[in-house]
Amino acid sequence: MLRLALLLLVAAPQAEASPNVVIIYADDLGYGDLGCYGNPTIRTPHLDRLAAEGMKFTQFYSAAPVCTPSRTALLTGRYAVRSGMCHDRRRVLFPSSTGGLPAGDVTLAEALKAKGYATACVGKWHLGHLPAYLPTKHGFDSYLGIPYSNDMDGIRGQADSRNPRPGAWNCPLIRNEEVVERPAEQRTLTRRYTDEAVKFIREKRDKPFFLYLAHTMPHVPLFVSDAFAGKSARGLYGDVVEELDWSVGQVVQAIRDAGVEKRTLVVFSSDNGPWLIFNEQGGSAGLLREGKGSTWEGGMRVPGIAWWPGKVPAGVTTSELASTMDLFVTCIKLAGGDVPSDRPIDGLDISPVLFGKGPSPRDTFFYYRDTTVYAVRKGWFKAHFTTRSAYGRDEPVKHDPPLLYHLGRDPGEQRDVAKDNPAVVEELRKLLVDHEAAVKPGENQIERTQPPDKK
Repeated sequence: MLRLALLLLVAAPQAEASPNVVIIYADDLGYGDLGCYGNPTIRTPHLDRLAAEGMKFTQFYSAAPVCTPSRTALLTGRYAVRSGMCHDRRRVLFPSSTGGLPAGDVTLAEALKAKGYATACVGKWHLGHLPAYLPTKHGFDSYLGIPYSNDMDGIRGQADSRNPRPGAWNCPLIRNEEVVERPAEQRTLTRRYTDEAVKFIREKRDKPFFLYLAHTMPHVPLFVSDAFAGKSARGLYGDVVEELDWSVGQVVQAIRDAGVEKRTLVVFSSDNGPWLIFNEQGGSAGLLREGKGSTWEGGMRVPGIAWWPGKVPAGVTTSELASTMDLFVTCIKLAGGDVPSDRPIDGLDISPVLFGKGPSPRDTFFYYRDTTVYAVRKGWFKAHFTTRSAYGRDEPVKHDPPLLYHLGRDPGEQRDVAKDNPAVVEELRKLLVDHEAAVKPGENQIERTQPPDKK
């Protein structure tokens, strides 16, 4: 009987190990800034290889056009308005902000940690700088990085975003919950983040792990190490992106060296589009309209690359619709976890697309600017109900009927086709009404005037 039991045990199919998850998130990288997305001068061989060995998305979206709400959505699978992590006046958290990601929100790190994952956050956080809101309070075992954007805490009279100088910025570098360097030496941040990520992979190779590597660059002010300075035909911006590409190569090589590439999903993306107001210091959205801060395509459609040898089919370019929010649901399900059922979740399981087995379950996307939906996409059609410049003092402009674009035929959003498609306009209008009626905004965290323990 014992021998029979052993034979049955051997013959039984073995449960597949939970995959490692690595999300590499650039800051303000544009849709047109990588070689594999058509950039003619910035050299990105490691990301190009990642796309060639995996899947490249052409319709991949960040859930917001600026930092704080886009990061909230990535880690919670929800539009940031539900968490109170966006505001109509002050769009992101600042060093003076006393709010942050609410403790009641479930992050991807917390969900994976509950399934036995080791978790690490490396890089820019921007979801609250006070101790109650740091990554270690949101499911991450360890943290090394800066708590907000690198242009915050500038030293008066010295800081100039377009002409970075070491010592002109007072942004702190934090390990776990302790400031270990102030000001952070930004010229070496990309390399130090990379070293931290590689070390984590080596140390956690024998158990499932989640690595969230959120680079500070290429957010202005731009900083680059000596090894990459002056090397790109694109100038300083190109130098910075090429160093990020090197970093991706180091992380992927560490995964290979650890022998875990067959059970590791790597996703590369950006938190929003390029910061165009900085001209050559900012990136490119390619053929897309506008950039960071706007709800035109260039503000929220971003690079999206997925890599998992043996799982994600190689050399595939997909036009299936997907969002960073979908990573929350997809990764939890791949880990055998339960997606929170006690709250609305906006992310969807895109594993059919990732594994080449079916279409994306997502056919609709809402373009939030702060707490308001400015545009709605379904299929190839996108309706702008409100428009406004990315940065400026202009007032929002309401459109009735909305501006309508067919993104398959007109990705640059130049030809309004609303008059020719009244039924589509009404369908998208109804989607907007229904969505707004269903969304309950969370308590405002951006404009909080007192820390939560003093309320």
